[in-house]
Formats: sequence, C-alpha cells, structure tokens
Amino acid sequence: MITFLQGTLEESWPGRLVINAGGVGYEVTIPMLGEDRFGQIGEPTKVLTHHHIREQEQTLYGFADEEGRDLFRLLINRVTGVGPKVAMSVLSGMASSDFKQAVVSGDIATIAKIKGLGKKTAERIVLELGDKVGVKEAWEAQSSGASLTADQVAKNDALLALISLGYKQAEAQKAIEKIPAEITKPDEMLRAALRLLQG
Repeated sequence: MITFLQGTLEESWPGRLVINAGGVGYEVTIPMLGEDRFGQIGEPTKVLTHHHIREQEQTLYGFADEEGRDLFRLLINRVTGVGPKVAMSVLSGMASSDFKQAVVSGDIATIAKIKGLGKKTAERIVLELGDKVGVKEAWEAQSSGASLTADQVAKNDALLALISLGYKQAEAQKAIEKIPAEITKPDEMLRAALRLLQG
C-alpha cells in the first residue's frame, strides 16, 4: 500500500499530478479543489495517497492533508454505491469543512448540487454517514473545537480516524476511553486504540 509520495512535482494538470519519487513517475488523481496546495512544477512536494486496486487497474488518489484522505476513505468504505469517482467529486465540489457541516445539518440540497451526485446519492450520504456510521456527533464536536479541551480535540480526531478506517463509532469510542491518560497526541491515541481493537 502506498500511503504517501515525496519527490518532485513533474506535471500538474486539472485533477492530476505526476510526482517523480526516486526516479519513478507516479500519476496521482487529485481533487479539483485546492490543486495549488501541491506546489509548483520542479519543486519538492509531498502528497498523501490512497492506493485503490481493482481487477483491471490501480489508481493513486492524492490529498494535501489527512482530513481530505480520511473523508475520501470514509465515503468509499462506508456509503453504499459511492466509489472513488463520486468521492473525488465530493472533494472537488466542496471544501471538507463545508461538506461535514452539510452532513451534520442534513443539508441534502447543498450536497446534491455537487457535480455528479444528485439528490438520491446526497440523501444516502447524509443517512449512512450521519445515522449509521455515527460521524455526525464527532463532526459537530470538531466544528465547535473552540469549546473543547486539547485532550477532547485529540480524542475526537482519533475517533474520526478510526471511523474512516472502518470501525463502528461505539467500538472506537470504547477503545479511546481505555487509552492511558499520559497518551495525549492524536496519532499516538490512534496507534494505542488500534492495538486495543486488534488485540
């Protein structure tokens, strides 16, 4: 599994990059929104990736940050009928924070305006992410970050990461509550929770 590429930006096209990493040119499909976040041609860059393998092809999807990649994985893994192409449409059509707010508030009309989605897909996204997966509460807590302590923010970030990896909210929450108090960073919490869930 390729989780990131670090190298020189060789080509930059709408929705596509070519990264020279160790003398190999990797083509990476990226969201149309925020393309400028990957830098200029000829400059060093780092792209977080999701390596998607199907029978006939392998595709690298690229993201400027963890939030975008987590949202992409959440959509393709947890929403019925949503594959990489639709997930990329979501990330190309709306900022992650705006999309999360639309899911939290049940704003189907706004989500349905994203090119390639439509009302039925928007309804399914709101229903399956909000009600079945249970990210609604975590996203609400994330958007009201100012009122949360640093520890609560870290726990919430770890919870969202676990949900995007496919764990149910209830089991992820239980694992996070068992983490020793001295572990305070989100990535350390995530590793500790994964050890508990897999042990």
